Amino acid sequence: MNKKKTYSTWFLVPAMAIFIIFFMVPMVLSLFFSLTVWNFNGFTFCGLDNFVMFFKEASLRIGIRNSLIYAVLTCGFKLTISFFIALFLTSKIKTKTIQRSIVFFPNLVSTVAVGIIFKALMHPSKGLLNKALEVIGINGPDWLGNVNLALFSVAAVDVWKGLSIATVIFIAGIQSIDKTYYEAAMVDGANFWQRLVNITIPLSRSAMNSIIILSFIGGLRSFDLIWAMTGGGPGFATDVMASIIYKQYAAGYYGLSTAGNVIMFVVIAVIAFPLQKWLLSKEVE
Repeated sequence: MNKKKTYSTWFLVPAMAIFIIFFMVPMVLSLFFSLTVWNFNGFTFCGLDNFVMFFKEASLRIGIRNSLIYAVLTCGFKLTISFFIALFLTSKIKTKTIQRSIVFFPNLVSTVAVGIIFKALMHPSKGLLNKALEVIGINGPDWLGNVNLALFSVAAVDVWKGLSIATVIFIAGIQSIDKTYYEAAMVDGANFWQRLVNITIPLSRSAMNSIIILSFIGGLRSFDLIWAMTGGGPGFATDVMASIIYKQYAAGYYGLSTAGNVIMFVVIAVIAFPLQKWLLSKEVE
């Protein structure tokens, strides 16, 4: 019995080793170096000075606000749009296999490449988007240069790129629903909307929760698309927590940027864990 227990325990070693080396060790080191002023030649302990300095930065408050707005927008639109696309692609249409491949295409393109392409498409005078609007007599705005519009423009591109994964998750969730529920509902005279509200939405709650968690956390820690499209500008209009941390690191404030990473980790954890617990409590058992 003891031999069997020891033998089974050994299967945990590879996973535990990976977890400790690639998660626990970097996390402890980050926490330590966030309390120092360091460079590649050495470090000096400074206590909580980095955290105090970071919270005094006006850009941090802007970054947290922008991160929350960005996360809520991208998560909400991905969830809503991908659900109806998945609903369409799980119907009895003949070309659904081809259309699923088309929907998944944006996920195959690098995020940075997507950012560069859309930056060109959204150029105020030469961009294809504004050129198309000119044809129908509309003066297109400066999508990425307007401080009131830039964050929403980047969020729209993020939604376009992220729809593919969300749609695939929803398709899997919808297809896993037992067809007998729909058959029984139709026998009782339920129409399409009644079946949608009372069967499809409640029974695809697990897929919905996965999308909310992944999209929301992804929105909070988003960096590459924003940096490729705007670099955090104009001004601080599209600066998020990750871009502020990167700017501090690029300027040589390594301890300050490490403290920023710790702050971002705590902010995401404080939001994500209660959100996940609340969402799981709403699932249909």
